Amino acid sequence: MKSPNSAFFAGNRKTAMSKLQGGLLVMAGYANMQHVNDVEVPFVQEGAFWYLSGVEFPNWWLIIDSKRQKSWLVEPEIDDKHRLFEESLSRDDAIKRSGVDGVLSRDDAKVMLRQASGTHPLVYTVGYPDHHEHFGFTLNPAAREMKDMLSRTFKSVRDFRLELAKIRAIKQDCEIKWMQEGIDLTVKAFRDVRSKLESYKYDYQINADITHTFLNVGAWGHSFDPIIAIGPDTAIVHHFSKNNRLKKGQPLLMDIGVRLHGYSSDLTRTYSIGKPTDRLVEVYDAVKRAQLEIMDMLRPGLSVTEYHEKSDKILQEKYIELGLMKSGETDKFNTLFPHSISHGLGIDVHESLGRPQYFQPGMVLMVEPGVYLQDEKFGVRIEDIILITDNGYKNLSAKLSTDL
Repeated sequence: MKSPNSAFFAGNRKTAMSKLQGGLLVMAGYANMQHVNDVEVPFVQEGAFWYLSGVEFPNWWLIIDSKRQKSWLVEPEIDDKHRLFEESLSRDDAIKRSGVDGVLSRDDAKVMLRQASGTHPLVYTVGYPDHHEHFGFTLNPAAREMKDMLSRTFKSVRDFRLELAKIRAIKQDCEIKWMQEGIDLTVKAFRDVRSKLESYKYDYQINADITHTFLNVGAWGHSFDPIIAIGPDTAIVHHFSKNNRLKKGQPLLMDIGVRLHGYSSDLTRTYSIGKPTDRLVEVYDAVKRAQLEIMDMLRPGLSVTEYHEKSDKILQEKYIELGLMKSGETDKFNTLFPHSISHGLGIDVHESLGRPQYFQPGMVLMVEPGVYLQDEKFGVRIEDIILITDNGYKNLSAKLSTDL
């Protein structure tokens, strides 16, 4: 299937224009970030910016004027020396890729914005993600710098991220097809590893095979750093060490995803290296049954609040069966299961669903129950990708067995 083209991005801007209702949106793509010393981190574009422009290069801006029904890209200032070292996007290629009406220089864009401030006292932009204060890492400065610049020009600056999240939450048919290709490729990576699990000695060998499976067919790369945990490390939600030896009788937890056609996948399975212990079988069976019960609730019109409350109740019942907690031990439950049962998926691996009250057809989300037993030195997680349909749900990753 062909990757997204200018018609797709132009259609997305048209939808955004209808939500702007005559307003002006000015947003920044991500900037390059430092990796080590004078080397930058491999670049990945901000999701909303890519959704509206298709530009995969750093430091570009996008201007959408819904009153005039026009849009422009703004190219970064790159001196001649940096052009010798860094790949850049030409104006013609930017227009061909995105379908915008034109490409402006930084100076011309600033003149346009000063003029626009006379008729647009309010300007919209795309700020930082929700709950960013809890992330625990340095944020890309592009959104803050854009807001600071706009605040010096316009009377009022308002964040348009939530409205874009609502648009992006309902996947178009083409998006679902692109996502399905990435999901199927991720399923293949799991199956390939599972088929020769006994041959691996170290976790990094698994990572190497997964990476080969993804890159060998032209995928963009991993949608996040692969989580490959063994034994006690499976009790850590996000374990990233890649230098551990596989041992018989221990669990192996793999949480991986690929970026393909601009969209992310995200799947988790827990396997046993050799014959599983009776306790692992018992715990795994409880998590697997919980996932099936939770998925069977999903349908359009289901209250998101009700879904989370009932999911917690189902997990608590399973934990009580396993002797891990007693009824009403909320703090204990939050230790055994410290993350959410679901998150949205799309361009971003953790994609907002736009704070909906109810699930709607076209939403794609994860169902990932688990339990993390620090005292028993192992954990279990199972994660599948679910599409909300007109009548219920479809498990887009159902081809991947959930057998231990």
